[in-house]
Amino acid sequence: MKLKTFAQGIHPPYNKKTVNLSIEEAVYPHNVIIPLHQHTGATCEPLVKVGDEVVEGQKIGDSAKFISAAVHASISGKVTKIEKMLHPCGVEVLSVVIEGSNSSTVVQRDSSAGEEKKNKTVDGLSPEEIRQIVKEAGIVGLGGAAFPAHVKLSPPKDKKIDTILVNGCECEPYITADHRIMLERTADLLVGAELVAKATGATRVLVGVEDNKHDAVLQLKTEIRKRHFTNLPDGIEVVTLETKYPQGGEKMLIKAVLNREVPSRGLPLDVGVVVVNVGTAVAITEAVRDGKSLIKRVVTITGSGIKEPKNLLVRIGTSFKDIVEQCGGLTADAYKIVMGGPMMGAPQLSLEVPVVKATSCILVLSKSEVKEDQIFPCVKCGRCVDHCPMSLLPTRLAAYANNANYSEFEEWGGQDCIECGCCTYVCPAKIPIVHWVKLAKLKLRQMK
Repeated sequence: MKLKTFAQGIHPPYNKKTVNLSIEEAVYPHNVIIPLHQHTGATCEPLVKVGDEVVEGQKIGDSAKFISAAVHASISGKVTKIEKMLHPCGVEVLSVVIEGSNSSTVVQRDSSAGEEKKNKTVDGLSPEEIRQIVKEAGIVGLGGAAFPAHVKLSPPKDKKIDTILVNGCECEPYITADHRIMLERTADLLVGAELVAKATGATRVLVGVEDNKHDAVLQLKTEIRKRHFTNLPDGIEVVTLETKYPQGGEKMLIKAVLNREVPSRGLPLDVGVVVVNVGTAVAITEAVRDGKSLIKRVVTITGSGIKEPKNLLVRIGTSFKDIVEQCGGLTADAYKIVMGGPMMGAPQLSLEVPVVKATSCILVLSKSEVKEDQIFPCVKCGRCVDHCPMSLLPTRLAAYANNANYSEFEEWGGQDCIECGCCTYVCPAKIPIVHWVKLAKLKLRQMK
């Protein structure tokens, strides 16, 4: 039987060498740097001041804006600084520095409301209660975009959601964090998916997994057979997809699984779908069932520049340097550090940056793997057009951006680019197309 997929895309070397390495708890950090902007939307305002004692799980930043996400202390200790510091995205962001106290005190949300509010089941919660818990926990999409989860769980009344798509594709090379979550946290993943469905009014859940993760497909199907989902009349089903990049892109996933096309400049909710990452689903379960805020996430530390690659459960705010040291340190020929994968990741200037909610991977490449190619003029081969999953004309968009013709860039669909990097990957002239697209989008935001 032919596997489901989308048109175009590429098949890069996947290098999933950490796939059989179980998730380990990272060492408790001595200090953390918590940026007040780790998400799509408004930056949080600090709720603490220098000298304050904070405890693990305490909310230390929040915003009144709807599209934002609260941030919490990932360790107990003393606030020593609140100032702008380097963020893994390459800009300086207002951040809270906490020096650890080795205290075991943890803030348990809702603990003052009595035992009846703890460990509530899906049945015992209203959609609004679920959304509020998710909001207070500061949960964002853990697949990379870091979009506030409570916003996704609050579709407009005129948008009928019928399907929840759980994204287990993890198509980006090198990263195996989601694969391990599907194997090790299967039950929690399914509970989280059911909570998302209840919050949005969806009647079914589909879990999309690429066929290079056969063990995860079997594990999910086995766990589904054990359970009865009372709030899902149409149940939960696993959909096996062709292994192809970027299969995990929201619009690609929706097209592959449901054959629905999200309109230009539109969102999944425009076609009745909400997409959540597998890690996000687990985080929602922990928030509802255990009262936990999002202060940890699974990170793959890998690449030929890492001595001992691992999958670690890391506290938000831990420095890349501390994490790399827990993996044996850098090899002698380590050359380039990337947050994320090689296709969409952000190159790093320093290891003195913190793990944030969007940190799915710390990738270190050796000098022999990093090619600094000469850029040539476009040869009009059309490869970027043939492989673009959004059916755009990448070479034309790059030319418009390069010539500061931003109105034409927008008219030709530049805002629909998902910045997956397929065009740059296949370009024989080595034109940094995604770089030009990102620049044009930035200029348009500034102009507007």
